[in-house]
Parts: sequence; structure tokens; C-alpha cells
Amino acid sequence: MTRVTIRVRDNGPLLIEGPIEIVDAEGRPFPVDPNKPACALCRCGHSQKKPFCDGSHKTCGFQSVERAPAPA
Repeated sequence: MTRVTIRVRDNGPLLIEGPIEIVDAEGRPFPVDPNKPACALCRCGHSQKKPFCDGSHKTCGFQSVERAPAPA
């Protein structure tokens, strides 16, 4: 099975790498280009292409720098 990786980008989108399907609340799929190695999902809420990122985070002042807990 191919592993899917979700990267939390500083002050930016969620970058999803791997084979994915994104569906809405009614189960209808959003078009995702299978030839692209990654897909970016909006976190700032300002994208005009939601749920996908359109780069709006760069101009709306969105800031978020999430870090996973350090290993014990």
C-alpha cells in the first residue's frame, strides 16, 4: 500500500502527497489531477478554490506554525 503524507506548511496549506480522493459532505469527489505528486488544501479560509489552496494565505495575514511534539 502506498503511504500518504500530509505536510503542515508554515503559514500555508496542508500539502498532501500520495494517491488521494477528496470528497464533499455528500460523497461527491472533487477533481484531483492524478498526475500531480501533491495537492494543497486551504487552511486560511480565504481561498477562492476551496477546499484547495490558491495562495491567498500569502496576502490575508494567515499565520500558523504547528509543530508535532518532540520525541520523549
